[in-house]
Amino acid sequence: MGIQVQLDLEMVKKKMKLNDLADEVGITTANLSRLKNGKVSAIRFSTLEKICEVLDCQPGDILIYQKE
Repeated sequence: MGIQVQLDLEMVKKKMKLNDLADEVGITTANLSRLKNGKVSAIRFSTLEKICEVLDCQPGDILIYQKE
């Protein structure tokens, strides 16, 4: 399993839509969707920082580690 992305849970908590978050973070909706669905192998710290800023959360709220 490894690193799991739980961006969708934070978005629901903050009542934020994908398009709105993408606009505020400054990335495409397609790239944010891929991140949300766990279809990426990396994320830039600057992007993660902006997501956390917009959602008012910590990186650990979005990314979790699960042993395989």
